[in-house]
Amino acid sequence: MTPQSCVGVLGGGRMGAGFAHAFLLAGARVVVVERDDELAAAAGVRVRESLAASVARGTASRDQAELDAALSTASDVAAFAGCDLVIEAVPEDLALKTDALRRVEAVLGAGAVLASNTSSISIDALAASLERPADFLGLHFFNPVPASQLVEIVLGAATSPELAGRAREWVEALGKTPITVHDAPGFASSRLGVALGLEAIRMLEQGVASADDIDAAMTLGYKHPVGPLRLTDIVGLDVRLGIAEYLHAELGDRFEPPALLRRLVAEGKLGRKSGQGFFTWEES
Repeated sequence: MTPQSCVGVLGGGRMGAGFAHAFLLAGARVVVVERDDELAAAAGVRVRESLAASVARGTASRDQAELDAALSTASDVAAFAGCDLVIEAVPEDLALKTDALRRVEAVLGAGAVLASNTSSISIDALAASLERPADFLGLHFFNPVPASQLVEIVLGAATSPELAGRAREWVEALGKTPITVHDAPGFASSRLGVALGLEAIRMLEQGVASADDIDAAMTLGYKHPVGPLRLTDIVGLDVRLGIAEYLHAELGDRFEPPALLRRLVAEGKLGRKSGQGFFTWEES
């Protein structure tokens, strides 16, 4: 990434702000687009606060003024017109993502790349409505984006081989490690992660062990940095439920969401963002 590179981010929530943070620190100019001016302004504040923390820690190569100048926000996808790469970070819904990707593609110049941060939806299904599917792929980042080390590059059937190589270079420029997978339900990371998380929920539901002890089995026994139930709280129980429902439809009963997961979501216990999930969180 260079100061001449322009990266667009559609959606300025936790994930989108994380993309903006990472690409700004890597030297790019970044445009964040939200659905209205108020949300766009809030996204700008979110990104700048995150950047300020990096500057304070001494982990930013540019000062705060330079980083602020390289960030812009808008409420119209037309702001992406000069971007080299645009990543969508809208909610995990096929129809919503398809509409968003179509609108963004319509304003991009020739050679610009469009990417989805979907964690489970088929890249080929998303590409089916695009005019230039060769310039489209998945870039699945992990939360929190600035601290995470992995990016899953998901190649659709129409993704150009040349783009696959460029994507690896982009990820490495962010200081992260790329893995490349071909389009399949849940890709590699979500499929494995959700399978473990759902089994942990079933064990809790059946009274096999407490949430703390189930998580300790994986953090202490298998050296996972965080247990599957706490991770589900961090990701969001509603997000995990949506992915599980999709994988259940695509891959069968082994991904059927446990009744406990459905009940907690129905009760609004969504994990860290609501303050309560499998654990209690002091900050939602």
